[in-house]
Amino acid sequence: MSHPDAPPNAVESSTDDELADEFSPGEAGPADAVSVDSPSDGAPVVAPDLPKDQPANGEPANHELANDELANDELANDELAEHESATEDLAEDESEAGASEPVALPGPDLDDPQVLVAAIEAILFVAEAPVASAQLAVALQRPTAEVDDALARLEARLEERGSGIELRSIAGGHRLYTRPAFSPVIEGFLLEGQRSKLSQAALETLAVVAYRQPVTRARISAIRGVNVDGVVRTLVTRGLIVEAGNDPETGGGVYRTTEIFLERLGLKSIGELPSLAPLLPELDMLESDEL
Repeated sequence: MSHPDAPPNAVESSTDDELADEFSPGEAGPADAVSVDSPSDGAPVVAPDLPKDQPANGEPANHELANDELANDELANDELAEHESATEDLAEDESEAGASEPVALPGPDLDDPQVLVAAIEAILFVAEAPVASAQLAVALQRPTAEVDDALARLEARLEERGSGIELRSIAGGHRLYTRPAFSPVIEGFLLEGQRSKLSQAALETLAVVAYRQPVTRARISAIRGVNVDGVVRTLVTRGLIVEAGNDPETGGGVYRTTEIFLERLGLKSIGELPSLAPLLPELDMLESDEL
């Protein structure tokens, strides 16, 4: 409490001492918040007005800068998402295109003479009949003279290595055959196979030959609805059917059953076969050209 008679300077000094005691150096007081020199006449101290976006320390506000950076970040994220989406769509399109379009395998280099010989050998290996040079030339897209030269080299190659296969020129074409020297081995192998039972396909083919003989291979295939080349060879090998001349209309070979067939079934003649009319009444209505 100051004395009424004390001079003005003493009052001001006492007030300063009281403020200093109330706020220690480690605490924030009014002087720390706003530093304004007090006037000497004791008038109240008023802090200056500051802009709303201006901090008390006098540095410019970063609100607008922060908003700009945030907008830029959002724009960058949107562009990245669009890029990823476009990449995924492109990958899906490429995947669908790859799935719909079959991948073409690289073909052999037929310009190489050795490769051409091998290609001709592969074709003749699966051929069911002699293949003409012109037909090979079309399939391989090579000149006929070049194909003939390759055929000669194939024949010489098989001969040099002592192969069990030989190339024969027959019926206006070329085909691979087993060498006669190996006939006993082949016959022994095929006769061993006769001990096994006939497959369902072989039994069906044999029934068609038995009831429709003489019949061509093409008509057998038409009746069964499948290719019968392999099955016919099996039946011929087992001696159950045999080729018996040519069809006057088509020129194709016709097949009939053999004595071994009758013996296996215990029949004296084909006339003793049971009738199919009760089982297949529509068989007699089939036209010969459909069979």
